[in-house]
Amino acid sequence: MHPFICPCEFSKVCTLNFHIEALFRITYGLFVVSSGDRKHGNGFISNTVFQVTADPPQFVVCCNKNNFTAGIIEKFGTFSVSILEKDTSSDIMGRFGFKSGRDFDKMKGMSIKYGLTDVPVVLNDAIAFLECRVVNTFDAGTHLMFVGELIQSALLDSKKEPLTYLYYRQVKNGSAPKNAPTYIDKSKLEKINAAGTYKKFKCTACGYIYDEEKENARFSELPDSWVCPVCGSEKSDFIEV
Repeated sequence: MHPFICPCEFSKVCTLNFHIEALFRITYGLFVVSSGDRKHGNGFISNTVFQVTADPPQFVVCCNKNNFTAGIIEKFGTFSVSILEKDTSSDIMGRFGFKSGRDFDKMKGMSIKYGLTDVPVVLNDAIAFLECRVVNTFDAGTHLMFVGELIQSALLDSKKEPLTYLYYRQVKNGSAPKNAPTYIDKSKLEKINAAGTYKKFKCTACGYIYDEEKENARFSELPDSWVCPVCGSEKSDFIEV
C-alpha cells in the first residue's frame, strides 16, 4: 500500500494498491542517448524515449538530474538516440547503463558517428538512430524531460529487431539502473534466505551470478572495490536471488 495524494477537489489522501509487475507491463524500448561533440561526449541507457508530435517530428528523452549526461544535454542543446538491437551485448549495457561518464570516457573504443550538429551517435549494436535539437525542457522532479526536434534519422539494419525492456528483464535477466525512471528499490526484489545457507547474487547489468558456494566466499566479505568479472559493474549493482 502506498500513499497517494489525490488530485480531487478536496485534496484527500487516498491509498492505492499497485503490483510491481503491473508497472513492467508498460512497453518500453532500450536506447543509448548521447550528447556532446567530438571532444566531449557521453551517453546513458534510457528506456524512456518517445515521439510526441509528427509535424514537426519531436521526441522526448527523460534523464535523471544526477546523470552526467543531463548537464551535457543542457550545455550542447542536442542529443542522439541509438535504438539498440535485441541481442545487444552486456558490455554496452554495463558501459552505458551502470557506469558514470564522470569516471571514464564511455565513447573511447566505441564505433561513433558524428551528426549534423556534431553530436556523437553510438553505432555499436544499434539498428537505427535519431538526431535531435532540444527545443524545450521540463522539470519532472528527479528527472528532466528534454523535447527535441528531429534533425535526421537513419536505419542501420532493417533485419534485426529492437531490444525491449521486457525482453531485457525476462530473457537477459537485467534490471533498470538506479537513475532510471523505472528503477525499483533492490530491497523489494531480494529474497530472505535462511541464516547460515549459501546465497547467490546477480549482476543487474549482465546477469552474471555470484554463487557463494561455488566461490567458497561470502558476497558480504568481498571488498567494496570488487567488480563483476564479466562487465565490470560495481558490487552495489548486485541483487540477491
